[in-house]
Amino acid sequence: MASNSSSVGSGSSILDQYAIQQSAKAASKTLSQDTFLKLMVAQMNNQDPNKPMESGQFLSQLSQFGQLNAVTQLQKSFETLASTLQSNQALQASTMVGRTVLVEAGKMTTQTAGDKISGVINLPAQTGSLNVKVYDSTGQLVKEIPLGAQPAGEVKFTWEGMDSGGVAAPAGTYRIAAQAEYNGQTVAMTTQLEARVESVSLGANGAASRLNLAGLGAVGIDSVKAIK
Repeated sequence: MASNSSSVGSGSSILDQYAIQQSAKAASKTLSQDTFLKLMVAQMNNQDPNKPMESGQFLSQLSQFGQLNAVTQLQKSFETLASTLQSNQALQASTMVGRTVLVEAGKMTTQTAGDKISGVINLPAQTGSLNVKVYDSTGQLVKEIPLGAQPAGEVKFTWEGMDSGGVAAPAGTYRIAAQAEYNGQTVAMTTQLEARVESVSLGANGAASRLNLAGLGAVGIDSVKAIK
C-alpha cells in the first residue's frame, strides 16, 4: 500500500509543516488549531517506526503551538485596543472643530488684509526687554512690537494686522520672531500661535489624527499646547 509520508516528512517538525501551510495561505493571518491537530495526527501516522517521536518532542511541539497561539491572540487584543484608541482620538478631535488652539509655530498665513495674529511666548527667566517682530514673505520688517520687561512664564502678544505706518497689512504669510534680552545678549524665543480648527483629518492604518488649522495648515493633534 502506498504511503503518504511525503505529505508530512518524519524528519520535519510539525511546526515546520504548519509554517509551510501558513505561507501558502498568505491571506490568512490567524493560527488554525484544527489544522495543527490534523498535521500532528499525520506526523504521528507517518513517523519512522524505528525512530518514533519521543513524548518530550511531542509535548515540546504542543508547547510551541500554545505559545504561537497565545502570541496571535495577544496581537489581536493589541489591534482591537489600537482601533479603540484611534476611534476615541478621532471623536475627541472632532469636538475641537471651531475651537481655537495654541501650537508652536513661527509663521502664519492671513486670509484678509488687517487680520490679527496672536500668540504666547514662554520665557524661561525674567527679561529686561522682550520684542516681537513681524516680517512679510519677502523678509521685510512690517511691524515691531516692544513688550518691555517681562517676568518668567507665559507672555501673550497680538499683532493687530497693521504695518508700522498704521496701514492694514495685505493677506499673506508672515513670520513672527520674538527676542528676549539676557545678560546683555539677544536670544531668539520660540513662539506659539493661536489658530482656529477648521476640520479634522482622521489617521489611516493607526496614524494619529491631524487638525487642519486656519493659517497654519495640518498639524498633529499632539502638537496642540492648549485649547481655548
